[in-house]
Amino acid sequence: MADELGARTVVFPAVSTGVYRWPMDDAARIAVQTVRGTPTAVAEVCFVLFDGRAYDAFARQVDPGRP
Repeated sequence: MADELGARTVVFPAVSTGVYRWPMDDAARIAVQTVRGTPTAVAEVCFVLFDGRAYDAFARQVDPGRP
C-alpha cells in the first residue's frame, strides 16, 4: 500500500502489545522480520513504542548483538 501511495516513510505502532498483552519480544520479532522481508521502495520505517521495554525489545531485533 505504501508503494502504491508513493510513501517514502511508514510508521507502525507496536500493535497488540498493550491491552491485548501480546508478548513484546514476539511482536518485535514479527514486526522487524516482516519489514525486512517485504520488498518495497519505502526508504524509512519507524516503530512507535510506548516505553523502554518496548524500545529494548525492538532494538534487540534490529541489532541482535545488543544486550
